Amino acid sequence: MQKTDFLVIGSGIAGLTYALKVAQEFPAKKVLVLTKAKADETNTKYAQGGVAVVNDLENDSFEKHIEDTLIAGDGLCNKQVVEIVVKEGPDRVRELIEWGAQFDKEKDGDYKLGKEGGHSEFRIIHHKDITGWEMERALLDAVEKQKNIEIIKHCFVVDIITQHHLGYLVTKATPDIECYGVYVLNLQTNKIEKIVAKTTLLATGGNGQVYRTTTNPSIATGDGVAMVYRAKGRIENMEFIQFHPTALYEAGLRGQAFLITEAVRGDGGILRNKDGEAFMERYDARKDLAPRDIVARAIDSEMKRTGTEHVWLDCRHFSKEKFTEHFPNIYQKCLSIGIDIAKNMIPVAPAAHYSCGGIKVDEWGRSSIRNLYACGECSSTGLHGANRLASNSLLEAMVFAHRCYLDVKERINNNAEEKAIPDWDAKGTTEPKEMILITQSLKELQQVMSDYVGIVRNDVRLQRAMKRLDLLWEETEKLYEGSSVSPQLLELRNLITVGYLIVKGAAFRKESRGLHYNTDYPGKSDLVQNIVL
Repeated sequence: MQKTDFLVIGSGIAGLTYALKVAQEFPAKKVLVLTKAKADETNTKYAQGGVAVVNDLENDSFEKHIEDTLIAGDGLCNKQVVEIVVKEGPDRVRELIEWGAQFDKEKDGDYKLGKEGGHSEFRIIHHKDITGWEMERALLDAVEKQKNIEIIKHCFVVDIITQHHLGYLVTKATPDIECYGVYVLNLQTNKIEKIVAKTTLLATGGNGQVYRTTTNPSIATGDGVAMVYRAKGRIENMEFIQFHPTALYEAGLRGQAFLITEAVRGDGGILRNKDGEAFMERYDARKDLAPRDIVARAIDSEMKRTGTEHVWLDCRHFSKEKFTEHFPNIYQKCLSIGIDIAKNMIPVAPAAHYSCGGIKVDEWGRSSIRNLYACGECSSTGLHGANRLASNSLLEAMVFAHRCYLDVKERINNNAEEKAIPDWDAKGTTEPKEMILITQSLKELQQVMSDYVGIVRNDVRLQRAMKRLDLLWEETEKLYEGSSVSPQLLELRNLITVGYLIVKGAAFRKESRGLHYNTDYPGKSDLVQNIVL
């Protein structure tokens, strides 16, 4: 058993920002960061576009950024949280720059500002087309210098430890559910260990792998959301899954697709259908710079109408020099599969990208379980509402990591006394005889979610999805009860839970709002509500 003062699950921008702050505040206390892969293998690393932040008060304002966020969120944003994130954002970005992050500058020294869908002004700061990678690099460098932070890699969190593990009946109605730490599968010893912590932060990222094609890495399996739901914590708005309109289309690809950042359209890229027609003007007055939900549905509609598997992103009119300077990785990736952006259009199609819902937290990042915080994509803060405004996610992660730190700082010495936590009981389990029982169930899950719970939904599709998920859950739970745990089995179990929550939220929402579009309820309801599960 290990003990720590601060336990952090996840090593993306949210987890590392928080870890760095508490470590600097409490140099005598231990900060433990767990990650199931390498330290830099996170959703943060794959964020291309940048950070939306107001830093040009002559041409931009907090009020404009707030209004853009509220419009994108389609009536479901928490306005107080939007104001917090927008107004506190510049300070968090300055901190990151002090820690060593570098963003592109003009010749006069001002930061280069990009514009993306849904934004009324140029306010996106970036590092070429690998902004997330640069932010992750700077944070890892700063964390490495902090002596009281330990990062344990290849360590898979199985479950949150609560009163349930002490023999008490815990339900959604149980008051004051408490988190005492986590059970983890050490992938090097293949043993399940317990880590007891005074306070735990979940920064486990997204759940894109629940779909057949996603911009997320293979680790994005909704682990934090699934664990909190099993622990009887509150989850909300899981039906709002953002599909990035422009993932690079590669025939036969399954899993992680290469992202073509929205900034390409911000710089003038034009979407065209198979006939070469610039079709976005038929769907929205903002054309190619409409919010992501509108662009993704428009592309989906064009693909269905024309019977094609992708549309085209036309950048042939760009200066090649400018494109390669701003988007060097996109240029190289396209070239590697035979696409010269000066001569050829880029084939693109929507792919699962971002979860706007997640673990319900308050304005300090506190979940419904005591001593358990959440921030980053796994959380639902109220910032994004029914649809995330482009490049607001990295900003949210930094602001809420800071707010979690501020709250923990005040509470760390008031936490409950240590409990005697039982060891993990693996009696009666055996090694699974056939991995195909896991791999085939994962394929079935991704197929069901992609075909029935994608960009456009209806009640019949949702009912079918729920029936199939019920069967997958039953089979997987039986396998879990009788098998030694493995990362593959744990991820499958978490993804089925996430799929269930997405379908359940979508079935409850009898309207079309933001990222949730149900053809049986094409209009918006007068009742504006969050779906809490």
